[in-house]
Amino acid sequence: MVRYTFTRVLRHAEERFGAAIFAAALILFAAQPVFAHGFKVGELEIGHPWARMTPAGATVGGGYLSVHNEGKEADTLVAATSEVAERVEIHEMSVSDGVMKMRMLPEGVTIPAGAEVALAPGGYHLMMMGLKQPLKEGESFKGTLTFAKAGTVNVEFKVESMAGPKGGKTPAAEDHSAHHGTPPAN
Repeated sequence: MVRYTFTRVLRHAEERFGAAIFAAALILFAAQPVFAHGFKVGELEIGHPWARMTPAGATVGGGYLSVHNEGKEADTLVAATSEVAERVEIHEMSVSDGVMKMRMLPEGVTIPAGAEVALAPGGYHLMMMGLKQPLKEGESFKGTLTFAKAGTVNVEFKVESMAGPKGGKTPAAEDHSAHHGTPPAN
């Protein structure tokens, strides 16, 4: 009788343990897309670098990403490069009294300790100037990000639709044409 009960307990434990492993595998599989397009340098995690597709003839494009600082000290994104542009500048877009303004940030963007900063349409972003080719949805291109403390990291930008990453929400208005003389991307 005791042996029968012990066998049942053991079988029940195996079933529960197997279910727990299966559940953990499902969670990791479901979370994989979140981690699939990220990069790390020092204490900084860079999430999903992307750019909007551009129309033929466009000379500028926008680059976006998130930077999470897991460290105990702030760091600053001070420079960026891209294989598809002559130069990349760090910009900030804001609206003041109903007027949209864009300005270059020569000192870069600070990422506070323990915080995340998003470079996204309508705010901080990377301005790719002198595009060598149109940015086509579904393609990708290489770039680098340079931080004051963490150093330089190679990243890959994925070119998304005008709406941005699938499932991602981006603010509606970011039209660089008025600022840089590029035809609007309709």
